[in-house]
Amino acid sequence: MPSSKAIKSFLPFVIIGVVAALTITIAAILYHAKRMAAVTVSKERTVASQATDSAHMRGSADAPVTLEEFGDFQCPPCGRLAGPLQEIEKDYGTRLRVIFRNFPFAIHEHAREAAYAAEAAGLQGHFWEMHDLLYREQANWSKTKDVQPLFASYAGILGLNLDRFKKDMDSEKVREKIESDQKRGEALGVKNTPTIFINNQSVPPTSLNPTALRAAIDAALREKKGS
Repeated sequence: MPSSKAIKSFLPFVIIGVVAALTITIAAILYHAKRMAAVTVSKERTVASQATDSAHMRGSADAPVTLEEFGDFQCPPCGRLAGPLQEIEKDYGTRLRVIFRNFPFAIHEHAREAAYAAEAAGLQGHFWEMHDLLYREQANWSKTKDVQPLFASYAGILGLNLDRFKKDMDSEKVREKIESDQKRGEALGVKNTPTIFINNQSVPPTSLNPTALRAAIDAALREKKGS
């Protein structure tokens, strides 16, 4: 059995060892926490940066309020909201910027084709014209078995190069753009269409009507003015 003197002489080494072990453990915990925080911030910055990258925007780039919509061209509620949203755009003018993201659902037979048509028109600088036309004519093309001739006729109405339009509809570039929109929506938790964000704040489904949207925009404007 070790003498008390031997124990006393050994005790400082034990304490040093325990302190060292605790230091290493605490350092490891802090390092892990910092890494998790860095990953979270990185993800948030990535999602935020995607807000305007390759986005279809209408309105002033310096607008204090941004309304970002995730829509499906064959979605009836999206179609009903399209007209009122255009009125809201006109009324708020330079104070509002609108962004549209494609979020087609498989349950809608022609939704993805319609998104292809809008993006193909966008490659010729006419995304918003096709966007408005698709929603305005939703009741017609959504009930048609073969939508390609109708979409080609819409492209003709808009004065697009039809050969290029048809080629672009089948292009990888158009598919990638729609997939990018959907990934952003998924990252933000989008489950239904229309889903709208005002200055990155999700608008409740019960507020997806002209009156409530105007109230939300007004509140965002007041918040910007007060900040």
